[in-house]
Amino acid sequence: MVQRVGLIIPSSNRMVEEEMVHFYPKGVVAHVTRLRMTGPHKKPLNDILGQIQTAAAALVDAKCDVVTFHCTVTSMSDGPEGETRILDALKAAGAPCFATTSTAVRAALDACGAKRIALVTPYDSHKTDEEIEFLSHAGYQVVAAKGYDLKNSDAYCATPSSVWRDRVLEAARPDVDAYFLSCANIQGIGEIAGLEAKLGKPVLTSNQVVVWDALRQLGHSARSDMPGSLFGRHAA
Repeated sequence: MVQRVGLIIPSSNRMVEEEMVHFYPKGVVAHVTRLRMTGPHKKPLNDILGQIQTAAAALVDAKCDVVTFHCTVTSMSDGPEGETRILDALKAAGAPCFATTSTAVRAALDACGAKRIALVTPYDSHKTDEEIEFLSHAGYQVVAAKGYDLKNSDAYCATPSSVWRDRVLEAARPDVDAYFLSCANIQGIGEIAGLEAKLGKPVLTSNQVVVWDALRQLGHSARSDMPGSLFGRHAA
């Protein structure tokens, strides 16, 4: 039986299909839809909730079993209340199972038993601080954080994964439980195994955790053939 995952992503995202979708295993098909919601099209969350619900309803029409709103910044920027509003929109659209990037991040951190986090982002200080605040409200301690202030999606996409590998390594410290490389529009999922071998701690990326969370909701058991030690863990 084919299972279907629906992803709602910003229109400027070029990494989901390139870096992420092929990690869904045989028998799981990903369907992607886009919203103009970032960069010059950025609006307050309340102004795009209707678009999110409409996009989710279209994915429900495609018989998606799980629908995820996949934008790390937007899912965290209005705090836990904003996350709840997005989840409510997905539910109202009729999605059988649903998530945001932020709910997937929290589920993955909990599965790893991670409370102390090192955060690496391509964002400016304001967006990075919003993520720190969200994670702190959710009960995690961000003990180190660095945003690299890339200017736009072109810069996000053009940055090689090796750069993010090196930046996660620069964030290494003995008192963290996990490393989180944030953003769905950067390359990094292919660096996870090597980073975990060097750091000895779980390494999470936005795209990785959304794949893991969808498979978890679909009832797939832990998988050792997927990127990172996260796929050997069940949700807490």
